[in-house]
Amino acid sequence: MMEILEGLVKEGSFNWTGNNENSFDKEFEEMGRSPSGKRKSIPELSSVANVIICRCSRVLDISMDDLQTSFNEEAADPIKQPSCYARNFLEYCCFRALPVSTQVAGHLADYNFRRLTFDMMLAWESPAASNESSVKLIDEESTVGMDSFSRIAPAVPIIADVITCTNLFNVLADSTSGRLYFSTYENYLGALDRVTKNMKNDSESSHLSSLRLDRKERILDMDGTLRKMPVLEHIGMSIWPGRLTLTDHALYFETLRVVNYDKPQVYDLEDDLKQVVKPDLTGPLGARLFDKGVMYNSISLSEPIILEFPELTGRSRRDHWLAVIREILYAHDFIRKFNLSGLNKEETLSKAVLGILRLQAIDEMNCVDSLQPDSLLMFNVSDQLPGGDLILEALAKVANTETRDKNYDSQSGSKGRMYSLPSLMILSNLGLVSNDVNETKLLVGELVVGKPSYLEKAVEKSRSKLKNTESAKATVDSVKVDGIDTNIAVMKELLYPITEIGKHLSNILSWNEPISSLVFCFASSCIIWSGFVRIAFASIPFLLVIFMVLTRCCNCGKSMVEVKVKPPPPMNAMEQLIALKTGISQLEQFIQDVNIFLLKSRVLLLSVLPQATDKVVLVLALFASSIAFLPIKVLLSCVFLEISTRYSPPRKSSTTRFKRRLKEWWFSIPAAPVLLDRSDEDKNK
Repeated sequence: MMEILEGLVKEGSFNWTGNNENSFDKEFEEMGRSPSGKRKSIPELSSVANVIICRCSRVLDISMDDLQTSFNEEAADPIKQPSCYARNFLEYCCFRALPVSTQVAGHLADYNFRRLTFDMMLAWESPAASNESSVKLIDEESTVGMDSFSRIAPAVPIIADVITCTNLFNVLADSTSGRLYFSTYENYLGALDRVTKNMKNDSESSHLSSLRLDRKERILDMDGTLRKMPVLEHIGMSIWPGRLTLTDHALYFETLRVVNYDKPQVYDLEDDLKQVVKPDLTGPLGARLFDKGVMYNSISLSEPIILEFPELTGRSRRDHWLAVIREILYAHDFIRKFNLSGLNKEETLSKAVLGILRLQAIDEMNCVDSLQPDSLLMFNVSDQLPGGDLILEALAKVANTETRDKNYDSQSGSKGRMYSLPSLMILSNLGLVSNDVNETKLLVGELVVGKPSYLEKAVEKSRSKLKNTESAKATVDSVKVDGIDTNIAVMKELLYPITEIGKHLSNILSWNEPISSLVFCFASSCIIWSGFVRIAFASIPFLLVIFMVLTRCCNCGKSMVEVKVKPPPPMNAMEQLIALKTGISQLEQFIQDVNIFLLKSRVLLLSVLPQATDKVVLVLALFASSIAFLPIKVLLSCVFLEISTRYSPPRKSSTTRFKRRLKEWWFSIPAAPVLLDRSDEDKNK
């Protein structure tokens, strides 16, 4: 196969693009004039789609007729419906041709490969003959959108992956109004080619060769070399400059001496050592002044170490290393959690390696000033997204060949295998792993023709939750007010109904109004002696349910009612100094959190968010019913068993998942807005 591909390159068979704006039209006309059976236009497809499929047929050395016949035989009827036939057939041809085209040595540096993948995205946007009017406008300045990029690019894992492709596209198209130009895309692939060669050269060097021999580790990143500013290692009060190296299994720090480096210190990322990697403050003599450090700790260390990344401005250097270290650590956590081994383990590590390569390429391009490195690394993203554990479960099914075949075939409705290229195979083609991987014929992929794959569905569901969470977080940030006195005023206003009830209850219990107190005592005694205590307690959530249902019916479609708060007069300098000395800042944060809880509860009570309110109504109704109808012994037994067995081995995973779901649901609830009403204060002034 490699000899055939190299022959095609030498003969110019891959040279299918011109520099003028009518290259698609000219190639389409050449297809029609060609007497060969290998060139034939398909009536259902647009001219650009016909050109792309013709190119795919040349890459695969299969006629277009044979490609169409294979698709018709392998695809199920829903995929061959006229409304989606053109796009699905195009995807089929692209997904078959791309794994073959990536076997050409140096394909990332080849202009024809770059143009082919980009033109596939163009064709994906206009696949059918009904799109012909838009096809005529295609030229060198044409752009592609997020949908086409997210569909085609992950078929070549070095270019993108399913989980982070949306974030990657946003970075590449940040300055072009959400559309990706070929010039930017070409620069990105060029940067990928350069960082891949650099990684290959680093891994082939003698650096750390004696320590990496057993595990065949790949060097992924280095910092603190003689050409760069050194990395500083803080251990206790000691500070040592040196060179830091990240492999796919560990961190290595080599202390810098006068002319050479000491024996490297190894910080393992593979074994389960309860590692903790987080940002930390650094400074001389243990002072915490600069936010440029990464703290690493594990049970194998007597005390944590801090790696400082000095930088004149910002902390992008630290953020980059924090993200890549966590990516490898999360990848090994994923491997242990799902008991992956052999090729499945190597495939998982390969995904992490490719993510780091893409991040390095984006860093080299300097296309975004405020880049968040963790947003381009799949395991980092899965750890942060709501429902990220479901994404990891889907990824584990992809890694498991047997599970993948059962689930993906049933979802795609195909009789054959229509999968994207394995990440491990990509690394082999790029020369970053041994070539014997090609002989394993590992069939692992994340894309299927015609429908979203299991992994794509999990990612899309998670991103939809993220939008709600971010929207709710924006409301939370907007209602946080400064000042302990102002926060107390907000809390008093939110607690006003409860304090009024408390005043009435206190008034009754103190017998300030004898008649009211007498009626209360008599009624309470009747309830206790009649055995209606449970019903009395159950009436409280039932009343809340009735109140929430009524408010939902009355407030349906209305905007959220703001909470009007009259702030207290501002504190003078002496009062502020006293507040600072007594630790008011910590109390302020606590009160803010309580306010957020109350504001979110207000949203639920007033049925501002119907879906969330429905869940609360259902839970309260079930809770009230259980109190009302279950015997007290049964209730107490259930509560005791729930508390005592919550973290037992059979229930530990389900409890963790339930807590995560509850936390994610709570984060998706917006907070009621707060309006500081200063009108009376202004009038007095």
